[in-house]
Amino acid sequence: MSTTNTSGRRKTAVARIYLTDGSGAITVNGKDYKEYFPTLPLQYIVNQAFEVTELLGKHDVKVNVAGGGVKGQAEAVRLAIAKAIVELDAEKKPALRAKGLMTRDMRMVERKKPGRAKARKRFQFSKR
Repeated sequence: MSTTNTSGRRKTAVARIYLTDGSGAITVNGKDYKEYFPTLPLQYIVNQAFEVTELLGKHDVKVNVAGGGVKGQAEAVRLAIAKAIVELDAEKKPALRAKGLMTRDMRMVERKKPGRAKARKRFQFSKR
């Protein structure tokens, strides 16, 4: 029984996963994923790669995730799981790519610029 470990990132969230053969248990930071991601849309995001490849319930996943918000963390976990599935079976990659699960979403928060209130917002201009 070998372990595949990969990582996934989204915004500032970083997920490291360890995928092994098993009964489908997903543990995130020591908790069950349904407890860590309480809403159904977030749980769907985490399971999406397994559903697309029809491997739901065949692998155990241990996840360490840090940074960002809850949705960014869920999407980081999804990318890491998709990468691990491709590492195990490269023939699953076209199905995952078709659903957009193999692409790292590189959109990040734009940095604050000096002399500005935020990234693009300016301070109020007074003519007189």
